[in-house]
Amino acid sequence: MKILRKLAIGAAGGACLLALSTASLWELDRAFPPPLPAELTVSTEVQDRDGQLLRAFATPDGYWRLETRLDQVDKQFIDMLVTYEDKRFWDHEGVDVLALARAAGQFATSGHIVSGGSTLSMQLARLIEPRESRSLGSKIKQMLRAIQIERRLSKREILERYLTLAPYGGNLEGVRAASLAYFGKEPKRLTVSESALLVALPQLPEKRRPDRNLKIAHAARDRVLTRMVSSGLLAEREAARAALDDVAGLRRTLPALAAHAAYAMLPKAVPGQPLQLTIRKSVQEGLEQVARDAAAKLGPRLSVAMVLADSRTADILGEVGSANFFDASRAGWIDMTKIVRSPGSTLKPFIYGLAFEQGLVAQETLIDDSPVDFSGYRPKNFDMGYQGDVSIRQALQLSLNVPAIRVLDAVGPTRLMARFHQAGVRPVLPVNEAPGLAIGLGGVGITLRDLVQLYTGLANGGKTHTLHDGTEPANAERTSATILDGQANWQIIDILSGVKPPEGALQRGIAYKTGTSYGYRDAWSVGFDGRYVLGVWVGRPDAGAVPGLSGYVSAAPILFEGFVRSGLATVPLPGRPPGVISPRREDLPVTLARFGAGSDGLVQATVTEPAPTIIFPPDGARIDLDTNSADASPLVLKLQGGRAPFRWLANGKPLAGIDRRRTATWQPDGAGYSTLTVIDAAGRAASVKVFVE
Repeated sequence: MKILRKLAIGAAGGACLLALSTASLWELDRAFPPPLPAELTVSTEVQDRDGQLLRAFATPDGYWRLETRLDQVDKQFIDMLVTYEDKRFWDHEGVDVLALARAAGQFATSGHIVSGGSTLSMQLARLIEPRESRSLGSKIKQMLRAIQIERRLSKREILERYLTLAPYGGNLEGVRAASLAYFGKEPKRLTVSESALLVALPQLPEKRRPDRNLKIAHAARDRVLTRMVSSGLLAEREAARAALDDVAGLRRTLPALAAHAAYAMLPKAVPGQPLQLTIRKSVQEGLEQVARDAAAKLGPRLSVAMVLADSRTADILGEVGSANFFDASRAGWIDMTKIVRSPGSTLKPFIYGLAFEQGLVAQETLIDDSPVDFSGYRPKNFDMGYQGDVSIRQALQLSLNVPAIRVLDAVGPTRLMARFHQAGVRPVLPVNEAPGLAIGLGGVGITLRDLVQLYTGLANGGKTHTLHDGTEPANAERTSATILDGQANWQIIDILSGVKPPEGALQRGIAYKTGTSYGYRDAWSVGFDGRYVLGVWVGRPDAGAVPGLSGYVSAAPILFEGFVRSGLATVPLPGRPPGVISPRREDLPVTLARFGAGSDGLVQATVTEPAPTIIFPPDGARIDLDTNSADASPLVLKLQGGRAPFRWLANGKPLAGIDRRRTATWQPDGAGYSTLTVIDAAGRAASVKVFVE
């Protein structure tokens, strides 16, 4: 009985001691919790529409530390990491007693550390609370911290924190930053060789950095592969193949796309939450490369800006604010997609669109391209020449200035500006000036982004929506409006789709327009298919003049290359809407045959040019062309006056084609007298009689 009593007392005392110890440990755990913040301090990430990394910003302490989830990492890498570092990770409570016993035994027999007994939980404890020394006390503290961590976090959470904080050399922390820096890709699909290297690096990150100690990094990777074979995780052949892969001895920069938009997103940053743009990474990469290449060819101090938008959703899929954000010589930090500049001739399609809406013109309506005076305003063509009579289609395709201003005078500058405002775009007029005719030739300010927004209406059946990229305030106003009715919109598309591509460019089934601002300061090109719109600006950010700069030569090739490099499949342009016709010139009603409104509102056909006169050959001349020779030369014909286009006849037989030039050639059938006649657009004729020898 005494023995039983003693045993009972001993058991009770032991239980009390155990309870007291447990209570003490519980209180100590509560009093000295591990430093586990709810959210780690990680790099701010800016992602594309699909969650791909566009740009990251270093943490305040200068580290590239990207938050990592298990579903962002290749599963084989996780298996290799756990097998190499802590094979009983999923089973222990923070401390692996068997691993510690093994490490102690190896140390006792060899006199030095052969393998460590640290678990991943213990390593996480060291990462969140760096030790001051490698003493026994520090090791015990890590073990206690590991137990505390296991009580507070799930195994998955522990692993994710380790993958976010593990050191990989320099200012790289976490497996995502390391994978992007050393392999140029996210760790979702690492190769066996890459996984092995990333498993080895955190143990001695500075010593094993492949960009500084390539041989050491190579050997460390191979040791991991050998361990994986002995552990049964890899077959010998698979490990041998992985060992043949080279270890790249370089460190890449992390993705740095969409710089201007990314910086604009920073005010929205919330710790631990990525920021998202509407941009598509593949599109952005292509456009930025095109801009860099183009700027290098264009020369110093010139920059390039681009905006590509989806006309149906109003999402901006790619935007390049400058050719190089860090190029000070090009003022790369300035986002030229949002800077107001003169748009040159790029607004002309909307002038003609209003004329189509009002029934003032058809595509084959003739319009006069000759000098004109609008109460002191005398527009001139870009090449300072004039074409005479041209069709509306030709006037827009050739971007002739005088016809555009004639049409704008009829439809009204105020109406044009009101339509822009209705579409959510507010071009900037000179201070205290009302809309005037000059806006048709670029006498107004507009941003590239707003210009693309206007053109999304052309690509979207005449309906525009406010463009957005994710940088806008949550309460930003968005508008939807009709820029042109469906019939007029299609007429403009049909005309612009016939503009000749720049030399060397592939025809991609797009419609486009170019523009050059006064003084050769800005070159523009805006094009679209059945869905996507791309706008290009070229110039100097300081608005300096650039001799030779033009929309067709400087910006249009970038436009076509941009469509190619964007990787987007071409969407066919819309077909002719039901009921819309494009009559031939001879089928036009008299009111649409020629454009021009008199004071009485009736269409007039005034003729101000002198009648045509053939100045060579002169009447009655004898011309020796050696007609009996197989190499007989053609006769050059020249005239003065008249209204283009001109038709030539030889002996009553029309020569091929109608020419706007005042020169032509004629190959006689043989020797003898011939009568040459020219007829101008007003029906006036001139003739000469010559003798050909």
